[in-house]
Amino acid sequence: MLALELPLVLLLLALPGAGAFPEALAAKNISQKEAEFDKNYTDFVNSELLNIYTFNHTVMRNRTEGVRVTVNVLSEQKETPVLFVVRQKEAVVSFQVPLILRGLFQRKYLYQNVSRTLCQPPTKRIETGPSQYTLGPTPWYFKYVFPEGVDSVIVKVTSRMAFPCSVISVQDILCPVYDLDNNVAFIGTYQTMTKKAAITVQKKDFPSNSFYVVVVVKTEDEACGGPLPYYPLTKDEPVDQGSRQKALDVMVSPAITSEVYVSAMLFCLGIFLSFYLLTLLIACCETWRLLPHQPGALHPRAHMGLRGQLEMGRSLENVASRPRLDSLSSVEEDDYDTLADIDSDKNVIRTKQYLYVADLARKDKRVLRKKYQIYFWNIATIAVFYALPVVQLVITYQTVVNVTGNQDICYYNFLCAHPLGNLSAFNNILSNLGYVLLGLLFLLIILQREINYNRALMRNDMQALECGIPKHFGLFYAMGTALMMEGLLSACYHVCPNYTNFQFDTSFMYMIAGLCMLKLYQKRHPDINASAYSAYACLAIVIFFSVIGVVFGKGNMMFWIFFSIIHIIATLLLSTQLYYMGRWKFDSGILRRIVHMLYTDCIRQCSGPMYVDRMVLLVMGNIINWSLAAYGLIVQPNDFASYLLAIGICNLLLYFAFYIIMKVREHPCTIPVCGQLCLFPLQKTPAESRQHNRDCILLSFFDDHDIWHFLSSIAMFGSFLVLLTLDDDLDCIQRDKIYVF
Repeated sequence: MLALELPLVLLLLALPGAGAFPEALAAKNISQKEAEFDKNYTDFVNSELLNIYTFNHTVMRNRTEGVRVTVNVLSEQKETPVLFVVRQKEAVVSFQVPLILRGLFQRKYLYQNVSRTLCQPPTKRIETGPSQYTLGPTPWYFKYVFPEGVDSVIVKVTSRMAFPCSVISVQDILCPVYDLDNNVAFIGTYQTMTKKAAITVQKKDFPSNSFYVVVVVKTEDEACGGPLPYYPLTKDEPVDQGSRQKALDVMVSPAITSEVYVSAMLFCLGIFLSFYLLTLLIACCETWRLLPHQPGALHPRAHMGLRGQLEMGRSLENVASRPRLDSLSSVEEDDYDTLADIDSDKNVIRTKQYLYVADLARKDKRVLRKKYQIYFWNIATIAVFYALPVVQLVITYQTVVNVTGNQDICYYNFLCAHPLGNLSAFNNILSNLGYVLLGLLFLLIILQREINYNRALMRNDMQALECGIPKHFGLFYAMGTALMMEGLLSACYHVCPNYTNFQFDTSFMYMIAGLCMLKLYQKRHPDINASAYSAYACLAIVIFFSVIGVVFGKGNMMFWIFFSIIHIIATLLLSTQLYYMGRWKFDSGILRRIVHMLYTDCIRQCSGPMYVDRMVLLVMGNIINWSLAAYGLIVQPNDFASYLLAIGICNLLLYFAFYIIMKVREHPCTIPVCGQLCLFPLQKTPAESRQHNRDCILLSFFDDHDIWHFLSSIAMFGSFLVLLTLDDDLDCIQRDKIYVF
């Protein structure tokens, strides 16, 4: 045992006036006294008297003890504070009483009773088990030493009391210890706390293999979402906060090992690579089924039966006898559309009461192929230019968190945030791998389908040419790319998740919702579907409103009025475009035509809508969108990005349900349906959000949000497959027998 006596000197002196400190100190009468621990001393001090108390403290090697100095000024003279100086062998701590701390808007908080824990050796060592403490206005800090073989630990602090707001800080073993509300953020890692807080500490960051855990009660609760005290009646009057005490539990436990990291990564890869294996097995089985296995064996289509073969033959003969429009010399859509006779033909065909796919699949396939391939190239370009600054920004966010130690910048699940390198929550990033891998798999499936379809066209297969829904793959390529980019940008968002960069996680969700609706519409309306330029321009407007809503929408009534008006107008314009199949004009005479239509169809004679199915869909769509607009205007939700995403998802689900119902009514069949989940983050302060932190639930590595990533990526991949195979049952039906709805 090593015992060492260290002198502690406590000096008490009254603060002199400004500019007179050296002269006043030289003229003071000095009174020095030998003092003992755990004994109260009551004394008097003035501008001419300096009191010195000397303590001898014995430090032992195998024992850690803390030394705490508590002082209380009994005088009511707040204008003349008393300065206390504690001089140790290797450190000096000074503070004045009454202690004055400044809060928000320069509010002044005055403390008559002040306690300070002295620097090394005055620390308490925390064991791995829980320890209970009652924290008052005076800060506490504790020392933890890493055991052998432990490279990372989690410091967990819990309390049954939400307020007063407190700060948890992890600092290196240095003097002085920053343990006041106005300096606790100067060094180390810290976060505000209501009921829960957790900080993962790595051994490599502390050369001494030990660290301090500092717990401080803040002067105000505003940082934790609490109310602010009222302004004092007179200027610069101290605010009385009353008794601010908080009972809490502190526990330090070992974090996960490197073996858990490896097993979690292998688990994640195994789940999604199994989809590749399953797809390969299905493709091999399908190829094997279609190949003849014996000499003289018939193709599977030969088993259709005599009646089916005769009907198929007659149908293909009728189709082959019709003139085809694929032989046009021009492959530019504009050259085809600007002909006067073709424009007249459009008005005749598209205004029929009952339309068939053959009526809206008259354009040259080469023209449409180029038109829809632009969707893929445009989204690929958008992805590059969007992702590069996002990656740079989140790297900067993570660097700021690591350098400043302010963990209130990012909203992690601190109870299940596993760092790797400079990343604070590697598990939330890893779980987004499914979007990328399944998006790539979807692109490979589309590529294989396109290759098979092109081979059928080269063989002049009449079934591929004139039967079923026209095959266009550009939008599918765009959807697969959007799914991959959703994974990348979601991973970027989870590098430092907060409300300001939540748009990174939602931008390509808007894209996916829009592309899915366009693909559903394209199936039965290939000639009149929107071009890539107009579609992406509309999606850009949506993302623009998303950014404006995040920045200015919170509590801004004018913004919500403006957005609701734009939402309703856009719904009406889109409804008109869909109802009339694009055969209407938005010009100066539109009001006159609307009045004339209302007079002839509603007043002069009451007639029902010409296109009943379309009218039912559009009426339901308008009811839903008007209701969402009214909800936004009345409630004004704080999370505008999620509100906007909900509008897109509701419209997608409505159109998908309408398509399924109409398809079942036309050709009764079994429709595979795959759901998609959506999660909306809580809009709270960092300290309040930590009340919702939860422990890991899978492999001690993934939390519930990571599992949501797994399920969501699989659900979106399944939804894409549903869209891809939705009309495969129509591949043997002539297009002039497939209804448009």
